[in-house]
Amino acid sequence: MLDKAVRPLIDPPLNRIGRALAAHGISANTVTLAGFAVGLAAVPVLATGQYGLGLALILANRVLDGLDGAVARAAGPTDVGGYLDIVCDFILYSAWVFGFVVADPAHAVAGAFLILSFVGTGSSFLAYAVFAAKRGVTTAIAGSKSLFYLGGLTEGTETILAFVAFSLLPGHFVILALVFAAACWVTTASRVLAAIRGFSD
Repeated sequence: MLDKAVRPLIDPPLNRIGRALAAHGISANTVTLAGFAVGLAAVPVLATGQYGLGLALILANRVLDGLDGAVARAAGPTDVGGYLDIVCDFILYSAWVFGFVVADPAHAVAGAFLILSFVGTGSSFLAYAVFAAKRGVTTAIAGSKSLFYLGGLTEGTETILAFVAFSLLPGHFVILALVFAAACWVTTASRVLAAIRGFSD
């Protein structure tokens, strides 16, 4: 929901850095995998209750996630790059929740429900993209993307804000996770309805 408003603010500086990286021969895939490594490093950190450091690693990952797209725009996007980007994102979202659960087993039920909600948002997002591509449907609502980008109540910006809240208020993880999970299901339902409307013959 907030991505459309945030992108005009973050894209210009990211694009400048992306062009510089591309000019030095650094590929978008290299940035994606470096970001994935940084993101994975947050999991054991979160699991040991070091939430401040974990948040720093999460935010560093999100910056690199933005940079890989900027490099791709400068050097030319590839299907492999788009594939790696989305796969790494969905793995990390669930892995970070897992870190919070390991840190405090009292988070287990809420964390499991949040991961389940990510399955809903992820599958509804990717399935829509598959059939949009099949029908030749495109959109630039969130900028140039490797696949059809279908928005919703919980997009990238909201997810980042959720993890910021989890990290700054770990004692309230359960209620925060349940609220965000509910919002994810609203997103999933809206995407399913959009697919029914858009793909019905």
